[in-house]
Amino acid sequence: MTLLRLTPLALSRSRFALSPLAETLGSIKVLQADHCDLWMESWYARHHGAFRAVLDADPFAAGLVRLISSTKWLPLFVTAPPPGGMRTTLAEELAALRPFSDQEVRAELELSVQHSWEQHDLSWLTGRDWFARTVELFRSVWTGSVEPDWPRRRALLERDVTYRAGLLAAYGWPHALERMSRRSAWVGADAIRFSDQDFPDRRIGDDGMLFVPVSALSRGTWLCEGPGDRYALVYPARGAASGPAEGRPRRALDRLIGAGRAAILRELDRPATSSELAAHLGQSLGTIGGHLAVLRDAELVAGTRVGRRVVYRRTEVGDSLVGG
Repeated sequence: MTLLRLTPLALSRSRFALSPLAETLGSIKVLQADHCDLWMESWYARHHGAFRAVLDADPFAAGLVRLISSTKWLPLFVTAPPPGGMRTTLAEELAALRPFSDQEVRAELELSVQHSWEQHDLSWLTGRDWFARTVELFRSVWTGSVEPDWPRRRALLERDVTYRAGLLAAYGWPHALERMSRRSAWVGADAIRFSDQDFPDRRIGDDGMLFVPVSALSRGTWLCEGPGDRYALVYPARGAASGPAEGRPRRALDRLIGAGRAAILRELDRPATSSELAAHLGQSLGTIGGHLAVLRDAELVAGTRVGRRVVYRRTEVGDSLVGG
């Protein structure tokens, strides 16, 4: 078991952040696979072919992507705590990465091979400037595949942060961490269980911990480490990454509970306020409020008060009904 240990000051300064770099890494993992989750099918179909063409033309990129997609030890030169909070840009993250020499890159990749569940060799490590080539690969995937989709993804991520910030304000960090991943949990008064693997515990510096949602993946977490005991825990944002896939059967649910209420249940793949639901669905607040009242009575949704707002989320029964 691996623990992240926080001092009281670190705990008080922990916060949420967004990371285009982490979103790009998650997207690379999705594109590397032979198939994807249902809600990513449309995006995957648009970009998978071009991505595979890049890998076919570049053995270095192909070897790197295969390794980072099948290891429990992500190399430090592709993970870093985001420097800009909720407004972080990819350019800021890439500029903040410490340059790695070829020798350091190889050392990190050897650790990744040791912790992979597949067989790997590093024969694809040819030429030089491996760190710069990795940065260029990430920049290319971001520009071609992720950035066009970023406004929608960012909105989904912000809704996840709003929901968890509400839990934090009302109940503290243990509740905010709840269901963040299958393995993460609060341990005692000052530690987070990050992994079931026996890696060394980490001590979080007084600047606190960053919690970073990604929308590309439905499972899996990783830890980003930076100078000065800075850490970020990347986790899958709650709900589907890209909404229901094109052509997904909806008519049965619409007929069962009504098209308006079914639309709200689907939209609550990410927690949202009634105002956010009204804006996204193009309905009045009164209509949304009436539907939410029925869905609450049926225990398909639940609300958490955050200051003057109420953030709604699907219950487990609601999740099962939608099929998420």
